[in-house]
Amino acid sequence: MGGCRAKSAHCLFVFASLGAPAAAVAQDAPPAASMPAPASEAPIIPDDEFEARLPGADGVDGADGETAAPAVDGQQAPLPSMEQFLDAQMPASGEVAVPAELPPAAEPPVDAELAQPLPPLDSVTVPAQSAAAGDDPEAKTRAVRYSVAIEGLDAIGLEAAFREHSALIDGDGRAETGAMVQARAEEDEALAVRLLQSEGYYDATALSSLEQAAEGGALKAVLSVTPGERYRIGDIRITADATVPPNLIRESLPLRTGDFITAAQVEAAEANVALLLPEHGYAFAKLGQRDILLDPATVTGDYSLPVEIGPRGTFREIHTGGEKQAFGADHMQTIARFDPGELYDSRKVDDLRKALVATGLFSSVAVDPVRTGELAPDGTEYVDLAVEQEAGPARRLAGELGYGTGQGIRAEGSWTLRNRFPPEGALILGVVAGTQEQGISGTFRRSNAGKRDRTFQAGASINHQAYDSYEAFTLGLSAGWSRLSTPIFQKRWTYLYGGEVLLSNEKTVLDEATGDTKRLTYFIAALPAQVGYDRSDDLLNPTRGYRATLRVSPEASLQGNVSPYVRSTFDLSGYYPVSDSLVLAARTRLGTIAGAERDDIAPSRRIYAGGGGSVRGFGYQELGPKDSSDDPIGGRSVNEFAAEARYRFGNYGVVAFVDAGQVYEGSVPKFSNIRYGAGIGGRFYTNFGPFRADIAMPIDRQPGESKFTLYIGIGQAF
Repeated sequence: MGGCRAKSAHCLFVFASLGAPAAAVAQDAPPAASMPAPASEAPIIPDDEFEARLPGADGVDGADGETAAPAVDGQQAPLPSMEQFLDAQMPASGEVAVPAELPPAAEPPVDAELAQPLPPLDSVTVPAQSAAAGDDPEAKTRAVRYSVAIEGLDAIGLEAAFREHSALIDGDGRAETGAMVQARAEEDEALAVRLLQSEGYYDATALSSLEQAAEGGALKAVLSVTPGERYRIGDIRITADATVPPNLIRESLPLRTGDFITAAQVEAAEANVALLLPEHGYAFAKLGQRDILLDPATVTGDYSLPVEIGPRGTFREIHTGGEKQAFGADHMQTIARFDPGELYDSRKVDDLRKALVATGLFSSVAVDPVRTGELAPDGTEYVDLAVEQEAGPARRLAGELGYGTGQGIRAEGSWTLRNRFPPEGALILGVVAGTQEQGISGTFRRSNAGKRDRTFQAGASINHQAYDSYEAFTLGLSAGWSRLSTPIFQKRWTYLYGGEVLLSNEKTVLDEATGDTKRLTYFIAALPAQVGYDRSDDLLNPTRGYRATLRVSPEASLQGNVSPYVRSTFDLSGYYPVSDSLVLAARTRLGTIAGAERDDIAPSRRIYAGGGGSVRGFGYQELGPKDSSDDPIGGRSVNEFAAEARYRFGNYGVVAFVDAGQVYEGSVPKFSNIRYGAGIGGRFYTNFGPFRADIAMPIDRQPGESKFTLYIGIGQAF
């Protein structure tokens, strides 16, 4: 009986809790006919009285487990079912039992609109889709158009940055559904808050809303931003061990109390610390996670940064590894700009990495510092460098094809055994094939020969050149040392010195008036030397600075008798940036041959002017004295001038230029009878230098001179 009552009582509680007043929930309700007074007046019924009031309390359980009812007229009355019992105890459905002592409760007021009858289903209007969309489930619905309004960002100068990354702006005012517009607006809310916080507005809020302009009109997405106050840096605290020199970290962190807290400034300051610590010996320094504690009361944020500086180190040894190696650690130490025992400096490590790449011998190379745990005499820790290398292809095939007015078509190719004689000993075989020049050559070149950036080169060549100025068959031997700039390493000081021996059979004009020629053989020995100083900002595309180069070559020509002379040229160029897009450039060249008459000098060794690297607007070697056939015969002095205005837009550019120059028979330039050429060019800028195409015309063109000239190449003209 107890278990059944607990279950019944539970059922009554649940039911009452769903539909009866709170007073009925607190206890079991009696039948409606004998409803007691309200709970505030009637006492709680004891358990024994409650048991006595239950139907069948005096019965006996039947054999099937049901409780028997009292006997009526000698017969046992059947027990009521649970449904009958509940119906007898609870009010009818839809009614609420109210104690007899209380007056009926007043009905609540009825809302007039709620009381209206619902419209029939066939009168409800649903927005219709297009026939295509209704018939074809895969058909796209008509795009939703919208406009965007941004409020609150322009006043603090952040609207342009927001528009650059905005999802709403990126959507170009079109979306498939209104929900998509809403999603973009919510994405822009988060974007605006991130952007504002990155600029120090940590209390910023952003809210978006969609407005319908008119019935059937476009949506209007409105993003309203409230920046709040901008936070400034408060106290700055760095947690780190002592450094040498003291305050190295703080002085490397360009943050000041009172500065606005901007993410870019903070990250740049921390990057500066991470850069400068390894430059001062701390190869393994690590920056921890910054912490900025905001104080809304003072609108400031206290900044703290933990730094693990690690040991201060000095260079010791270079170790190298890799399955296929170009050369060993000894040659790497020759290339390196540091000696063992020097204070560790990450800039010298980066320089070594770039120098190894510049050799062109590696397909991949990495240089990393390694802790040794061994102390140097000065108390620092030795740091070794681990170079992981993988040698590149052993052979290289290269070629170029071009055309120049006065030079004709010219194709040149080379086959290089890149590291045939390690370390960095290359064998180069070359060939030239053109309408006016042919030849073959062989060269041995050793780079970084016993010293960083020093190159030794020796070679032999056989050439045939047939120009309007001369025709020559030449056999040459040469050797020399040099330190020259490369696209990877542009050097401030450069030099070249060496010697060459030439045996040349050339067609020589014997009489300028008659044009009579004769073939003569010249034996020439030369000791060329060159020094250069470069303060420009780029080797192939300079925009500021200047360059100066002086070349002197004492020579002797043996043709019947010995004729010694000295060939000298001086080049100077400068570059001035008027703006980010416009650069003015100028160049001059002065040249002279002193010590011998022109006719005693082989035609191939005389001075000429005209062409792409000289005075544009004229053909190759076209300027200067000429014979009776109007062919140039060369001179002993030259002056050249050029001015350019280079305008760049994106990866393209245009150049307007004027060139001037003349070649003279005497050894001193006269600066008279100067000829001018003018033209325009186009530039296409690549990551290795500009591609150049220039077209020029001579001013006051003379008979026999080119009407126009075309020049194509890599890099600026000067």
